[in-house]
Amino acid sequence: MTEENKTVSTEEELQNNTSESIEDQVVETNADERNSAEPAEETNETVELNPIQELQEQIQALNKKLEEADNRYLRLQADFDNFRRRTRLDQEASEKYRAQKLVADLLPVMDNFERALQVETDNEQAKSLLQGMEMVYRSLADALKKEGVEPIETVGKEFNPHQHQAVMQGEDPNYGSNIVIEEFQKGYLLKDRVIRPAMVKVNQ
Repeated sequence: MTEENKTVSTEEELQNNTSESIEDQVVETNADERNSAEPAEETNETVELNPIQELQEQIQALNKKLEEADNRYLRLQADFDNFRRRTRLDQEASEKYRAQKLVADLLPVMDNFERALQVETDNEQAKSLLQGMEMVYRSLADALKKEGVEPIETVGKEFNPHQHQAVMQGEDPNYGSNIVIEEFQKGYLLKDRVIRPAMVKVNQ
C-alpha cells in the first residue's frame, strides 16, 4: 500500500470515528433531554394535585360551616317555637283568670254578707233589710259564678292540703280520720285555680 492510500484510509477512519462520536453525543443528549423531561412531568402532576387537595379541604370546611349554620337555625327555630307556645299559654291563662284580682277583692265582701245574713232578728224592719241584703248577696254570687268562681267543698270531704287550710283538729265519731268536720271560712276556686283555701277543722 502506498503512502497516499494510507493517508486516505486514515482520514476515512477519522471521519467515521468523528461521525460515530457525534452520533453518540446526539443520542446521549436526546436521552438526557428525555430523562430531564420526565421529572418535569411528575412535577406538573404534583402541582396539579395540590389545588385539588385545597379544594377538597375548602369543601369540607364549607360543609362544616353549613352544618353549624343548620344547627344554629334549628336551635333558633326551637327557641322561637317554645317562646310562641309560652306566649300563647300566657295569653290563655291571662284570659282564663282575668277576673282573679277582682274576685280576690270581692271575697271579703262576700264574707261580710254571709256574716250579716246569719243574724237572727224578730224586728220586721231588720228582716226586710236582711232580705234586701240577701238579694244583693245572691246577685253578687251569681255574677262570680258566671266568671267561674265556685266555693270549695269542705264538711264531709277528705282534707286536701291544696284546697283546705287546717286551723284545728277535732274528734268526731260521726266522721272518719282526716275528714273535714267544720268550716270557719269559705274557700273559693276560679275555674281550676285556688283563689283562697278554706279554713277548716279536721277530724283526727
